[in-house]
Amino acid sequence: MIILENVPMSERTSFKVGGPAKYFVKAESVDDIKEAIQFAKEHSLPNFILGKGSNLLVSDRGFNGVIIQLGKFFSEITNIGNGKIRAKGATPLARLARYSINEGLAGIHKLAGIPGSLGGAIYMNAGAYGQDVSQTCIEVETIDADGNLHKRAAQECAFGYRHSVFQELATSAASAESAETILAATFQLTPAQEFGKTAKDLEAEMQECMTKRRNSQPLSMPNAGSTFKRLDAGAAATPTQIAPGYYIEQAGLKGFRIGGAEVSQVHANFIVNAGGATAADIKALSEHVQKVVAEKFNIQLKREIILLGEF
Repeated sequence: MIILENVPMSERTSFKVGGPAKYFVKAESVDDIKEAIQFAKEHSLPNFILGKGSNLLVSDRGFNGVIIQLGKFFSEITNIGNGKIRAKGATPLARLARYSINEGLAGIHKLAGIPGSLGGAIYMNAGAYGQDVSQTCIEVETIDADGNLHKRAAQECAFGYRHSVFQELATSAASAESAETILAATFQLTPAQEFGKTAKDLEAEMQECMTKRRNSQPLSMPNAGSTFKRLDAGAAATPTQIAPGYYIEQAGLKGFRIGGAEVSQVHANFIVNAGGATAADIKALSEHVQKVVAEKFNIQLKREIILLGEF
């Protein structure tokens, strides 16, 4: 295991901002993860598991701890039969979705446009176009801070909208001891033919979602996906969700800037790095949006993006 020092996180996050990680490790085995966690403990430092950095805002000051990124060893997919697919934590979600299509299996094929890794997708219960990982995930494999391996059935993962038990473990009062790293997950998918479809039909559905994404999101500018979580609305028996972008746009905030950070003119629920943005700019802009929407509509927007480091 190689431990690097002062690695700029601006090179490893989709926002293209952020100061250096004090230590950075590329883990190529479970033993590497154990060793990196132990290194952090010995130096009384926090650790953070980095996926593709696509839902993360790292402070301009950086992260005074150990960043652990899963390497190629953790980017494998296996069809284990009967519609079950097992994928390791660093597998790009897009590759997993495309793999399922090639196998003629439906259930996660519409997630191809999400730019994160499987581990991050499980952590956030990522979803798009009516699909999310919790709908088909049946088991998650993790390793805890003591190096113990765990297998959690889906029911134990406390999946909810952009939520999982792994967030609770990572943010608890004893987060350093309770946090778990997602190593792999197994999905129960459905053969396309059971829906009267073919792999080509799944491909067409995936391409339709990708086209919608390209036409409605600022993919050409550095961003971290949706800035704020959807809002719950409606009766408990018939819940619905309202897109935050509607209120942000109605508040007249499209195109509003702080420094190099801008509320996207393509999609109001995206904050983009329009050039030269700092992490402080992006955080300040997100807080300004929250304040204005709260004042105008009495609605409290909650950030979907994870903040790392001291701001």
